[in-house]
Amino acid sequence: MCIALVSTLHPAYSLIIIDNRDEFLHRPTSSPDWWPEPSSFVLGSRDLARATHGTWMGVTKQGKVAVLTNYREDTAGEAVGQYSRGMIVNSWLTSALHERQTTHDFVSAMVASPEAKKVGGFSLICGYINEPLAIVSNRSSEMGHIAWVAGEKNQTRGLSNTNFDDRTWPKILDGEKLMQHAIEDHIQSGGDENALLERLLGVLSTDTLPRLEGEKQSLDTYINLLRKSLFIPVIGTDDDKDQATKETAAACVEDEVNIPAMNEFQNYSSGPYGTQKQTVLLAQPSGRVRYFERTLYDDQVNAVPIGQGDRSFEFHIEP
Repeated sequence: MCIALVSTLHPAYSLIIIDNRDEFLHRPTSSPDWWPEPSSFVLGSRDLARATHGTWMGVTKQGKVAVLTNYREDTAGEAVGQYSRGMIVNSWLTSALHERQTTHDFVSAMVASPEAKKVGGFSLICGYINEPLAIVSNRSSEMGHIAWVAGEKNQTRGLSNTNFDDRTWPKILDGEKLMQHAIEDHIQSGGDENALLERLLGVLSTDTLPRLEGEKQSLDTYINLLRKSLFIPVIGTDDDKDQATKETAAACVEDEVNIPAMNEFQNYSSGPYGTQKQTVLLAQPSGRVRYFERTLYDDQVNAVPIGQGDRSFEFHIEP
């Protein structure tokens, strides 16, 4: 259960976004980098498990930014969808390079799009750095259901695998408080940017997941507890994979998900699960952007030593 936290609290940064990607750890994922042509202006990691090679978070040289979280569904069939959710993020980041598309226009078209209804449930934060960001879901039916964040200073808001107005998830409330405290502590201490980065990574690494005793340690046993912790330690083993694959395939067929999507989905929908990547975006009023991502596990579920999976990029938004 991923979490994204957005803040405009720091006086030196017009926008800060931090994100944990929680995923089945065998799912193949690229390291962050500038994408190949014709989308070489997009920066971010890519999901390699589905043909779309979509992303859950990215930024462009023109200042577009997007973060996606899955919406928690009731069944595995509902969770997959005919198309990859990453397609939605890609469509914002790669669209209208030579003609500036407004966030409102994109969101309006996306809500009305039939394709958006054919992916699993999601919530998307999108917009331009130094402008208000929209939060939209394919569970929205009209523009009135769309929220806006980062439109003024001193805001900190979180989004996880539920709708934006749901204020019952501890990880969202805890994340907002911890992010505020991290930023306030950095302001008071007068540390440099790397010190701020470390404080924010500390927020993302906060593990308050209750531990179950006398239970088989699998995602199914922990699923209702994931909302209690920003960071998710590794849950489950490869022994869970075969049974989960059979159950997922059956659910997909029952819910009439098409066969290519089902085959893609069952390849990565089981086994060890946990926080795989942590991302921090720091944007200044001048247009300078720093994009940092830490990989914690490779797709063989080997822990990546801290620092060895770090990638950091800096650039200025093009006028």
